[in-house]
Amino acid sequence: MNKPARTLLKGLAWLYFLLPLITLIANTAANRLGPDPTATLALATGLAALSQLNITLAISPLRRLWKGFNDLIQIRRAAGLFAFFYASLHLLIYIALYAGFDPAAIVTDVAKRRFILAGAGAWLLMLPLALTSTQRAIRRLGGQRWSRLHRLTYLVVILANIHYWLKVKTGDLSPMGFSTVTAVLLLLRPVQSGLAAFRRSRDRGTRDKGQKTQAASRLISDAGSGKYPKNGI
Repeated sequence: MNKPARTLLKGLAWLYFLLPLITLIANTAANRLGPDPTATLALATGLAALSQLNITLAISPLRRLWKGFNDLIQIRRAAGLFAFFYASLHLLIYIALYAGFDPAAIVTDVAKRRFILAGAGAWLLMLPLALTSTQRAIRRLGGQRWSRLHRLTYLVVILANIHYWLKVKTGDLSPMGFSTVTAVLLLLRPVQSGLAAFRRSRDRGTRDKGQKTQAASRLISDAGSGKYPKNGI
């Protein structure tokens, strides 16, 4: 992908990532947040965070499926940072509008309500990922340590889905769509890794067989040309 195409990709991605925020600002200004504005704000920011998390999970499997998707790596960092941004807004809405900045109320809620505990855990795990998203952090940590740290993304997205399921009422299947996408994206990784290992093993076996065949052919050719004594004498 050439530079103008990469620029266009990044521009469209940023527009998509900002769309939930733009929509919320527009609806707030037009007083279109419904009968419970706080709940509307909390739901919209939570769904936006989940959407961006699923996008970060989708990029690696897509790149493995087709090399044409390789340039999607250009937007993975932005997707992760926007996920953290919307998760932080989601948390701030709870702290400001639900708990009223009351530490005692927050501690009580975390202790009593499991969905708040799961959500807080997801946000806390996202914090080091956001802080180490820069090239400087990658250099300081080293590639392997950075990769191991950022595997926390899997736990984050699982906790985020648990948070959503625990928040809705029993029988409400609203989280099903997000959870299905997350499950597929998580399962794709071991499946693709297994297929890649099988192909490497098959190719190695084919290559070794070819090398043995060539070696045998050379021996027969050399024997026929008189390079080696007949009958081993």
